[in-house]
Amino acid sequence: MNTKFIRKIAAVALTLSIGASLAACANVNNASDSSVIRVGANITPHSEILEIAKPILAEKGITLEIVKLEDSVTPNTGVIEGSLDANYFQHVPYLEQFNKENGSDLVSIGAVHYEPFGIYAGRVTDLSQLPDEAVVAVPNNVTNEARALLLLQQEGILTLKDDAGINATVEDIIDNPKNIQFKELAPEQLVAALPDVDVAVINGNYAIEGGLHVSQALAVEANDGLAAQTYGNIIATSPDKANDPALKTLLEVLQGQEVKDFINSTYDGAVVPLN
Repeated sequence: MNTKFIRKIAAVALTLSIGASLAACANVNNASDSSVIRVGANITPHSEILEIAKPILAEKGITLEIVKLEDSVTPNTGVIEGSLDANYFQHVPYLEQFNKENGSDLVSIGAVHYEPFGIYAGRVTDLSQLPDEAVVAVPNNVTNEARALLLLQQEGILTLKDDAGINATVEDIIDNPKNIQFKELAPEQLVAALPDVDVAVINGNYAIEGGLHVSQALAVEANDGLAAQTYGNIIATSPDKANDPALKTLLEVLQGQEVKDFINSTYDGAVVPLN
């Protein structure tokens, strides 16, 4: 066979081999990139729960980067801007309200746990002793304020319109016999406000962060009530990542038995696993 021809064939084969190797490397790198997920989360309990999921995900080839955030806006803007793949801190009503107010289209891929709201003592340590014109601190965002009002109604402190539901506002109060005065505060400020109010209705995670335990609450949302059915904390992401395999695996792990056991043994009723 012609020697020059053989050399040409060998050169072509080598080129194809190198090209295939480079393509394979590129595919490996792409797979590696897609298996790194950045999730924004509140410190307690969300990031703590994610820490339990982290080694389980690593065994499945997924690297979880947890970005700890203390407010209730940055986790969503991070997903919108692309610095986060997903977040874990909110419930669906809050997500829907955020989308409505910001023209965004974030979606839930599933719920993980539920945090019962509680009424905690400030100057008053017994709800039956609430004075006339008592000052009650409540969260200042629409969805969580509604939840606070529903809990106050559950305890017979006020009465809401029959159709108020999870969209209740102070305008829906039809009976307020003690003329309760509402002090609207950012959820993360409620614990610090306790010395200055009679009682406060506090989100479960912020109560935990503030050193409170659900057993200290003067009243807690009923586990079989509307709130428990509605306010499960979710994994949220952008529509284009809603079917991302790594995020689907994250949700499966968070809903798995190992994480459920951690939640039950760690938070003693202040955080309740779902599913």
